[in-house]
Amino acid sequence: MKRPGFIFGSLLLLLATASWGQQEATYAQYMFNGLAINPAYAGQHRALSVNVLSRFQNVGLPGAPTTQSLAVHSPLMNQRFAVGALFVHDKIGVISQTQFSGIYAYRIPVSLRGTLSFGIQAGLSRYAAQYSALDIYQSDPAFSQDINETRPNIGTGIFLDHTDWYVGLSAPHMLNNVFTRDSDLMTIHQPFPVILTGGVVFPISRAIHFKPNTLIKLVDGRLVEIDINANFLFDEVIWAGISYHSSQSLSFLVDLQVTDQLRLGYSYSAAFGEIKTVQIGSHEVFLGYVFKFNSKGIVSPRYF
Repeated sequence: MKRPGFIFGSLLLLLATASWGQQEATYAQYMFNGLAINPAYAGQHRALSVNVLSRFQNVGLPGAPTTQSLAVHSPLMNQRFAVGALFVHDKIGVISQTQFSGIYAYRIPVSLRGTLSFGIQAGLSRYAAQYSALDIYQSDPAFSQDINETRPNIGTGIFLDHTDWYVGLSAPHMLNNVFTRDSDLMTIHQPFPVILTGGVVFPISRAIHFKPNTLIKLVDGRLVEIDINANFLFDEVIWAGISYHSSQSLSFLVDLQVTDQLRLGYSYSAAFGEIKTVQIGSHEVFLGYVFKFNSKGIVSPRYF
């Protein structure tokens, strides 16, 4: 028999998703995982780049959200063009969403130290809700039929970067897909998120740089998320920082530039305020690798 906590959490989840599908995944380390939120980020590392990220929210709670992403991108033809691929899998209780997108970006030098990029992505999104796996006390047709549907998706973005700052605007899911069950007891809409990001680097000394970042997310015209981050870079090797999230949580981040090519990151998020009694700590692990083909293939340090 399934545990009552799982049943209760799953039912709450059903109520929360009765009208709307899962939103675009949230990442504490978004400033190091740009392709996951903006297709125009492709080619930013000036060489073939691979990023892997896993996020585990409310660890220890049955049915807690998890997210895994794989991002691969590389510039082509003298850095003007870039291509990439993005795979994201989200799971919350009995509901999961899997997305795969191919990405193309065109990069325009706007100065000796800046680039303006335009990106598009297209792919498929699979939504699965295994309602029949729920342990309910009485038979209810509303929970007897599962959803397993695949829909197309397109997205776009723009990214302006400079040696010392960046700003990006993206709409990763532009199709308001609708998922229904045969009984028409439930209709689920996939929301339309718009994401604005930005950051800047200030040198404090030769050994220390300060890099504040921000992320603002709107879904169907409603403000749903604000993240304000402060990162410090020590000796161009260790990033350490803290983020405030509008969901009343704090994230603590540590990122290690092991070599010019290899980067490892970890973050821990904890809630405060009224929701701290129902939210357990969340963990996020990040690994990035940039393939170096020649002496000009990598820029170190990579602030963005």
